[in-house]
Amino acid sequence: MTEQFVENLETILGRERIFRNEMMKNHTTFRVGGPADILIQPKGEEVGKIIKLCRQEGVPYCVIGNGSNLLVGDKGVRGVVIELASREASIRITGNTIQAEAGAMLSKVANAAAEAGFTGMEFAAGIPGTVGGAIVMNAGAYGGEIKDVLVSVRVIDEYGDAKELPAEALGLSYRKSNIPENRTIVTEAVIRLATGERQEIFDKMNDFKEQRREKQPLEYPSAGSTFKRPEGHFAGKLIMDAGLRGYQVGGARVSDKHCGFVINCGDAAASDICRLMQDVTEEVERQFGITLEPEVKLLGEF
Repeated sequence: MTEQFVENLETILGRERIFRNEMMKNHTTFRVGGPADILIQPKGEEVGKIIKLCRQEGVPYCVIGNGSNLLVGDKGVRGVVIELASREASIRITGNTIQAEAGAMLSKVANAAAEAGFTGMEFAAGIPGTVGGAIVMNAGAYGGEIKDVLVSVRVIDEYGDAKELPAEALGLSYRKSNIPENRTIVTEAVIRLATGERQEIFDKMNDFKEQRREKQPLEYPSAGSTFKRPEGHFAGKLIMDAGLRGYQVGGARVSDKHCGFVINCGDAAASDICRLMQDVTEEVERQFGITLEPEVKLLGEF
C-alpha cells in the first residue's frame, strides 16, 4: 500500500475519516482485535469510489458495521477496513415503508418504526448491529428475521457500481445471505411494515429487551450468540449439557448465565476465543455427535 494510495483516499474522504494502524478492538463488541492497516468511514457514494480505487491499486478491503458479530485476529487486518456504522445514518419513513442507510443501528430503526406505529421490527429492538450487518447475516430473534420485512436493497458491487436488488435475490436463510460470496456491499435498505397499535408495539419491544437482560450476559463484551442453532437443538443447552458452563481459556469464558455466549471476561485475546470455540466444538461433537457451526464471523490474521 503506497503513500499515493493514501493520498488518493484523502482526496475522496479527507483526512478526518482515515485511521492508520487502528486497533480493531475499538471497533468490535468483543473488544478484541489487532491493528487494521487503514480503517475508513465513508458515506454514500464514497463507498463505490473506494472500491474502484482499491481494485485499481490491488489493495484488499473488507466491510464491517458495528462489529457486533465479529472476531478480529490478534495480528489485525491487512488492507482497508470499510466501517459503515454511523450515528448520522439516515432513517426515512414514507407511509408504511422505511428507507434506512446500512450504517443505521437496527435498534434505532425498530424504535423509529414503533414511534410511527408500525409493527414487524419488534424482534430487532435489542440487536446491537447495523442494518447492513443484519441483512448480511439475516439477523433475527424471538421468531422474527430481517427477511420477513425486507423489500429491497441498494448495493455496491465488486466493481464499485451501484445496483438495486429485491430481497428475493439475496438468498436469505437462517443466519445467511449470498452477499459475502457475491462480494457486494449493502448501502441502503427498504423495509415494509404493517400498521399496529403503538403501545402494544413498545410493550412487546420492552418485553424482548427484558428477556435479553435476564438471560444474556450483556455486562460482558461478546459477539452475541457464538454458535448457530443446530437443527432440532439449542447450542447453549448442548454446551451446558457437555459440562462446559464457565469453561475458560485465558480471558475467554463460556458464560455462566447463557452457555451459548462466549464472553471476554478479562482482556481476552482472539487466540483465547478461538481455542475456546474449538474446545467447545470438539467436546460437544464427542459427547453428542453434533457439530456446532460458528455464528461469529472471523476476520483478519490470527
